[in-house]
Amino acid sequence: MEMERVTEFPFSNLDRRPRKRARLGWDVPQVPKAQVGLFCGQEVGNVTSFAPPRAPSDHVTSSSLFVKGLARNGSPPWREDDKDGHYMFALGENLTSRYKIHSKMGEGTFGQVLECWDRERKEMVAIKIVRGIKKYREAAMIEIEVLQQLAKHDKGGNRCVQIRNWFDYRNHICIVFEKLGSSLYDFLRKNNYRSFPIDLVREIARQLLECIAFMHDLCMIHTDLKPENVLLVSSEYIKVPDYKSSSHTPKDSSYFKRMPKSSAIKVIDFGSTTYERPDQNYIVSTRHYRAPEVILGLGWTYPCDIWSVGCILVELCTGEALFQTHENLEHLAMMERVLGPLPQHMLKRVDRHAEKYVRRGRLDWPEGAASRESIKSVMKLPRLQVPFFLWFFCGI
Repeated sequence: MEMERVTEFPFSNLDRRPRKRARLGWDVPQVPKAQVGLFCGQEVGNVTSFAPPRAPSDHVTSSSLFVKGLARNGSPPWREDDKDGHYMFALGENLTSRYKIHSKMGEGTFGQVLECWDRERKEMVAIKIVRGIKKYREAAMIEIEVLQQLAKHDKGGNRCVQIRNWFDYRNHICIVFEKLGSSLYDFLRKNNYRSFPIDLVREIARQLLECIAFMHDLCMIHTDLKPENVLLVSSEYIKVPDYKSSSHTPKDSSYFKRMPKSSAIKVIDFGSTTYERPDQNYIVSTRHYRAPEVILGLGWTYPCDIWSVGCILVELCTGEALFQTHENLEHLAMMERVLGPLPQHMLKRVDRHAEKYVRRGRLDWPEGAASRESIKSVMKLPRLQVPFFLWFFCGI
């Protein structure tokens, strides 16, 4: 069976800015005896794959080359993408001759994340397979550039997820990352949305703020910080008694809650990251973590990341998202309920799309509320006091 050609870009070339390329032809029946490789302009002879050669221990004899009709380290059968442009695969198949698919870790608007075995590095990795649609491919190339810059400056690799490699496979940009643990959101969910201990939240806050300061020093704004995009480095945890669950006995599993063994975290998903520039006023951030200046159309910059961090920390302390809404006016009213009136200088500068939320110099609330239920959902929110922040950050 012919092996596919895979354009692979190893970690050593991270400093090189990625360039858009024409779609490559896959499953070409004949490969010329000599061709120019896409690594560094090297001439490669009799090439059927750009993957590095296997170690002797990975050698397979001709008698064991095929498993159920497929080459053990060869190409999986060609499949059309699904209707949304997602790559179609089966567990146990190869993703190029270097990676073997073990499990699906997640799926999002961008595509899918697969857990794969890296035959060369002898380790598990997470591979983000981007949908085979032009706008997502272009966004992936931007994310690769950001990841390269972060890797270049984050020498210890302790702040942001580390890119291992990337390649273009069957019209899908594939980005290879180090494998980390679960996201803060997944950890909360599996813990029945029970809050983290305050000391752990403080440590997570320190790391988050250090990471964001690091990005801002590079003139980068993440714009999509949320618990789903903050991963624990380790998946290990312990179970401890949850003394708040007084109605349950120690034999009841709900009497215990999970605690991460390590507080180390890393930020992921830089597909929406942008460089700082004037007049950025399009909508960014996932709804629950969106800053008021974004909703009001005032233009945004570095503080929108800090707002998102604040929302994340409150969620870790309570187990619930602070602003649980999907409507702009209600969202702004919740902000006022929690933090006090929006500043006048902001309300005077709202853009034409947000003018309907303001009347006579103040937020049009509760007069403009869509329903009584909306008013009730705002009124039930508690007010955050300044002493809370002193207690949180300083332990006062």
